[in-house]
Amino acid sequence: MNGPLVRLRDVHKSYRRGAQRVPVLAGIGFDIAEGEFLALMGPSGSGKSTLLNLIAGIDRADSGELAVAGENIMALDEAALADWRARNIGFIFQFYNLMPVLDARENVELPLLLTALSGRERRQRAEFALAMVGLADRMDHKPAELSGGQQQRVAIARALVTDPTLIVADEPTGDLDRESAEAVLKLLQRLNREVGKTIVMVTHDQRAAEAAHAIMHLEKGELRGKLSGPLPETMSACEAGRDR
Repeated sequence: MNGPLVRLRDVHKSYRRGAQRVPVLAGIGFDIAEGEFLALMGPSGSGKSTLLNLIAGIDRADSGELAVAGENIMALDEAALADWRARNIGFIFQFYNLMPVLDARENVELPLLLTALSGRERRQRAEFALAMVGLADRMDHKPAELSGGQQQRVAIARALVTDPTLIVADEPTGDLDRESAEAVLKLLQRLNREVGKTIVMVTHDQRAAEAAHAIMHLEKGELRGKLSGPLPETMSACEAGRDR
């Protein structure tokens, strides 16, 4: 595609707390290139998870511009936004969010229930996704029968199964031991490098962030400092960071 995959311009977000309006993001503007692996870092309350939720269409900005793959998602109504998320976004959460009564394959199939695929096609796609994350021999296991690292790999397979435009990961290693965390990060790197998936990851862990191509720091809702790592041409956020 021409231009960046994700484009934000002068994005503001606040929440109401009683009679007060509390600002969370102030004038955020940057681009993410297709095929990028970006880590968002910052202290608690910095706005990094809110920013991730805006990019994923889970939450809405108060003002500004936010486009993904050329689609102005701020202009979509709730039904259209839900459909857009189902088609374009793969989610990875800190605590896996797996259904305990379903086995690994059935958990991975869940996003496909919103499609017109047949049961056989859903099963085949789920099995392929699980094989990609190295769990071909664990498809019939329920979450309680899997380690934390294996559960997160099931969650990654679930995020991949719809072939999303963008993968968003919120603290994907936050509940894992060091060894399992390293394995998950290597998997994300491989999906980015070999499959070409664009990934935006929120993390508080510097070691995890270093798995990404670039690191963006937020503090009190604003971009701070420069991006680490090789800077893609479209990353105007580094300029925003220098201006603040």
